[in-house]
Amino acid sequence: MQYVNAGSQFVVIMVLYVAFLIGFGFWQGRKVKSSEDYSIAGRSLPGWVAALSERATAESSWCLLGLPGVVYAAGLSGTWTAIGSFLGVVLSWLLIARPLRKDAERCRAVTFTDYLSKRFGAMGTWIKVFSSCAIVFFFFFYVGAQLIGGAKTFYTVFGIPLNLGMLLTFAIVIPYTMYGGFGSVVYTDCVQALVMLGALFLAPVFGVWYIHTHPEVWASSISEALARSAPSYSSWTGGAVGFFAGATVVIGEGSWFFGFLGGLPQLATRFMAIRDDREACLARNVGILWSACAYIGAPLIGLVGIAVFGPTGLSDQEMVTPSLMLRLFHPMLASLFLTGAIAAMLSTADSLLVLASTELADNVIVPRLQRTREVSQERMLRISRLTTGAVACVALLAAYVVPSKLINTVVGYAWAGIGCTFSVIVLGAIFSRRFNSKAAFATMVVGVFFTIYWNLMGYESTIMTARTMTFVVCCVVAFVVSLLTEPDPVSEVTKIG
Repeated sequence: MQYVNAGSQFVVIMVLYVAFLIGFGFWQGRKVKSSEDYSIAGRSLPGWVAALSERATAESSWCLLGLPGVVYAAGLSGTWTAIGSFLGVVLSWLLIARPLRKDAERCRAVTFTDYLSKRFGAMGTWIKVFSSCAIVFFFFFYVGAQLIGGAKTFYTVFGIPLNLGMLLTFAIVIPYTMYGGFGSVVYTDCVQALVMLGALFLAPVFGVWYIHTHPEVWASSISEALARSAPSYSSWTGGAVGFFAGATVVIGEGSWFFGFLGGLPQLATRFMAIRDDREACLARNVGILWSACAYIGAPLIGLVGIAVFGPTGLSDQEMVTPSLMLRLFHPMLASLFLTGAIAAMLSTADSLLVLASTELADNVIVPRLQRTREVSQERMLRISRLTTGAVACVALLAAYVVPSKLINTVVGYAWAGIGCTFSVIVLGAIFSRRFNSKAAFATMVVGVFFTIYWNLMGYESTIMTARTMTFVVCCVVAFVVSLLTEPDPVSEVTKIG
């Protein structure tokens, strides 16, 4: 463990940054007048804002801590994770963003599940309630992963215990998220996306220079580091022998691809909130360019970490990014980049909290209250904010009790249950005339429970990742049920494009 010599410099930068986030979030919160403003910013986001927010939300602690940690622990085979993710991002912006935005606008949908329930009206209520509960359940773990990521960064810099670090991260993100909702989240995400990109770009550049000019490091180049490590480090299949074994590694590591195909509600909501088609084109270009830089930088951080520390030099593989920052840069510059790491946790945590609380408030709590009395816009907004706080508290508890403290593992669980399940449903909604409400409901129920079963049985580490298997099983279910049933022409939107 390393400590910043001028710790006060890091504290000053963090305090100023957090003060900016909270202040800006409250300033944006003044514009929130209704639950629709709170959940989707009035469907008026400029393209560049939507793109940067979508990228900051998607990459989170996973991209700055989890992905470099995978590459640090596995070598070249870990880079398939970045390759699969980048391909998924490109396809989502090229093929899904604009059709989804137009379809959601036509359905007058405010949230992700609102879109699904209106698109598949015949079973709209069942779809809305079940999908809301599923999203909230898996997002407890997803938000918990961000709190773990923030805690690991604070531990690396200050030696703060993980349990206290999670509580500190929680205290930073809650105030402005509860008050400002979606509007404050997306604009603070833009700042965080730029800081994150700076960290992901400059750290590998300085890292390569550092290992070439400092003979005391474990290896003087990335190629030497891979050669000196175990043979599996320099293998693109992790040392697996044979076509089937190698394909299993490649598909498993690249299976993050499936979740990007429209199935992550926090990203789909950004697509839905874009102002118009022209802004959607700008968002596509910004999002793909940002991703190209990030998915090159993150694996390189892991590879440089092997050269600097050796493959066994760190007690926790996901500490490689903050440890490398402290090793490479002056304390002031390291503080700036580590702020970028914490920005990643905050950007995803705040977005997930707003989305999960909106789904729970709008689809479960408010409808039950409306059975007995009318609920005003002001009260709905207050309920949304209180629900955000409640969801955050449960997520904090999940971060404490989750059996694995590896961000990659925790995020992967939520990615399979939500991303890989709902990707099949969104693809069917956009591109298939035959895909109907019965197929959508069957797909989400099977996908959610299959993910839980697959992980409980331990098949994730022994057979194939839950992300791959959940997507395949959901495709089969969607295809079979669509063949056996017909869409309701009255209550379901069957027009495509």
